[in-house]
Amino acid sequence: MAKEAAPRRSTGPSRAGNATPRPYYLPLNISAVLLTGGESRRMGQDKATVIFRKKPLWQIQLELLRKLNPKEILISARSDLSWRPADIKLIPDAPPSRGPLSGLVAALAAMETNHLLALAIDLPFMTAEHLRHLCSFTTNGTGVVSIIDGNPEPLAAIYPKEAEAVFREAWQSDNFSLQPIVRKLVAENMLLGIPISGPEREFYRNVNAPPDLG
Repeated sequence: MAKEAAPRRSTGPSRAGNATPRPYYLPLNISAVLLTGGESRRMGQDKATVIFRKKPLWQIQLELLRKLNPKEILISARSDLSWRPADIKLIPDAPPSRGPLSGLVAALAAMETNHLLALAIDLPFMTAEHLRHLCSFTTNGTGVVSIIDGNPEPLAAIYPKEAEAVFREAWQSDNFSLQPIVRKLVAENMLLGIPISGPEREFYRNVNAPPDLG
């Protein structure tokens, strides 16, 4: 088997535009986790069960992840879910609850592979083709995060197993924001920032409230 290329060096998101993706397939040894979200106050109900284009969001996102054929699919939630398929493992959020940070800490600890593709429940415009494209930039020890207008998109990203320690350190602190964590991972070459522009920005549009479903 051919040896994996060494992780690309990057001092920040602005240099990622020069990276060259590998062929169009799901590379390396990747797990996927669906982050089901929190209390969904603005939506008024559990986002996972919201109907969007005739399907609940959980079904849309799991069908998307299945298309990628990862080694395993996990679901991150505070407790078990009535709609969870029997073949998909529940990963309870690491207590105490720190929002998606708790889910990422728990999933990185539980996964059986080298990389974790994280996808939020409220990103129904994402496509399998785009996620495969992002995965094609991954290398051993290095994941990928999209950058839009200078800001990372941490809830549709691929994290290396090595990122677990950084996430766990933040989870044990008093700052639970994912933005500084992701920027630290980029600075330490554990994430490659990929600038996103044009029509691809639509993939990252989330649905937070009923008007977003139109």
